[in-house]
Amino acid sequence: CLFSHKSSKREWKPLEDHSCTDVPWLLLFILFCIGMGFICGFSIATGAAARLLLGYDSYGNICGQKNVKVEGIVNSGLDLTQKKYVFFLDPCNIDLVHQKIKSIALCVSACPRKELKTLADIQKFAETNGSALCSYELQPSEYTTDPRAAKLCPKYPVPESAPIPFFHRCAPVNISCYAKFAEALITFVSDSSVLHRLISGVMTSKEIIMGLCLLSLVLSMILMVIIRYISRVLVWILTILVILGSLGGTGVLWWLYAKQRLSAGALETQISKDNLQALLIYAIAATVFTVIMFLIVLIMRKRVALTIALFHVAGKVFIHLPLLVFQPFWTFFVLILFWTYWITVLLFLGTTGSPVPNEEGFVEFRMSGPLKYMWWYHVVGLIWISEFILACQQMTVAGAVVTYYFTREKRNLPFTPILASVNRLVCYHLGTVAKGSFIITLVKIPRMILMYIHTQLKGKENACARCMLKSCICCLWCLEKCLTYLNQNAYTATAINSTNFCTSAKDAFVILVENALRVAAINTVGDFMLFLGKVLIVCSTGLAGIMLLNYQRDYTIWVLPLIIVCLFAFLVAHCFLSIYEMVVDVLFLCFAIDTKYNDGSPGREFYMDKVLMEFVENSRKSMKEAVRGGGAEGRELKPM
Repeated sequence: CLFSHKSSKREWKPLEDHSCTDVPWLLLFILFCIGMGFICGFSIATGAAARLLLGYDSYGNICGQKNVKVEGIVNSGLDLTQKKYVFFLDPCNIDLVHQKIKSIALCVSACPRKELKTLADIQKFAETNGSALCSYELQPSEYTTDPRAAKLCPKYPVPESAPIPFFHRCAPVNISCYAKFAEALITFVSDSSVLHRLISGVMTSKEIIMGLCLLSLVLSMILMVIIRYISRVLVWILTILVILGSLGGTGVLWWLYAKQRLSAGALETQISKDNLQALLIYAIAATVFTVIMFLIVLIMRKRVALTIALFHVAGKVFIHLPLLVFQPFWTFFVLILFWTYWITVLLFLGTTGSPVPNEEGFVEFRMSGPLKYMWWYHVVGLIWISEFILACQQMTVAGAVVTYYFTREKRNLPFTPILASVNRLVCYHLGTVAKGSFIITLVKIPRMILMYIHTQLKGKENACARCMLKSCICCLWCLEKCLTYLNQNAYTATAINSTNFCTSAKDAFVILVENALRVAAINTVGDFMLFLGKVLIVCSTGLAGIMLLNYQRDYTIWVLPLIIVCLFAFLVAHCFLSIYEMVVDVLFLCFAIDTKYNDGSPGREFYMDKVLMEFVENSRKSMKEAVRGGGAEGRELKPM
């Protein structure tokens, strides 16, 4: 971006010219996606899809078909046409470190549909159903007589199991078999009975969970409407509450310090002295915080009005563009489709490669040579394409809001501005989105690598190394957030003037720097309002959940259903209100460009809404009054 061409004078022509932007990056992204498709095709061509779907035993045989002999492996190359299910001799022996079942796997004709407690029961099951659950070299008649049966037959009692749909694996029906695995994921589960009660609680209250999730959805939509009408009152209420809370907390701390100081006697202990000193430190820190907060409010008081006006106009945007409300649903749906594809290919990669004997004499499938690095390519694809999908949402929202803002007569808006924005994105700006998402990927990958190293070295590294790792992770996270915000404004500039990513990013950055105080006011006041909105929705949904779940008597523990509901409520509120926040940010950049290059004179009329026009007129009046009075205040009130 540093070497891109920049004209001597910038000319903004909103929505007048449309041209393709960052075409080389679009071609690069297409080539990368072709590489992702090659990985999928390679894994299917090498038999990984068959091994994943049909299953395979510990000797490299794929169940349900004839197999080729693996050199040096006994029991390989068998005809298992009639044996279509994978059965594990010890299905509950899970290796949490390597994420696999530590057990011999066999292909069987049928899964045991009832518990088998002895070898005699296993033998009877084989004779009755024709499904031999012991290793291939043992005949069913030898199960109770051959001494090798203790090693080659399943660990009994054999739990009741059923085949997993589409994957032909026999899985235990009783979930308590995986209690150890669940304990590793849910630390507060100490025994399988607690886990069983938690799961049963979720299953019994599934109707209430669905109803509460729907309630959180409705509350989020209602809140988006309410914010428009009470934005002015809400902002000032929050500002006053913050000031009063700071003053009250500071006063209480000084009062406690004075009280303990006066009540201190000659026999004052060391603990009392430490507490008194701590109170003094807390009181001083609270005083400094209150003074800083008060000064910030004084500086920002003129700019809070802009935040209120932008929130009010954002409410109008949602009235004219109602499809914006559903934008998170389409993005989430596309992400779910991509993540499903990515996980499927990941599972294919887990079973691809050539059969190799391991130290136990069984077969494992491993890739060799350059092909083993396909994992890294696949992981980069997950990050880049996910960021690309999210960036497409940002560009779509920006294009629709830009169309609304720079259309003087709202009656002349396109029938569906959202679809018009999608059309412009697909026809002109996919390369810009690919470039912006790639920049985020470049920052996110090192951060994820450092987080993985930190996790692997947990408890082994010294304090200095741990501090350096956490500092690097924190710095990369901050850089990622800053770039994400800059990218979003770059997409807005691209939607306005159809310029490439670097030019748009520089133009947006200049505008943001020129309005740094207003950006700070909008991001602090506005984001805090939206955060409180998320908290309100989660608390309301959680309270309704407590009231409903408290009257249920069909299960013992309802903590897990409540956690699920609250997490879903926060996710829904975040999706809706993040769209609201995105609209406000786009409106601000449009407003800044409008006031910088237009002054309301003939031929340079403003595009802005009447509410924003009133804000500009009030700022001008305040500026004229301050200039007549003389002083720095007039310069401070200058709108741009």
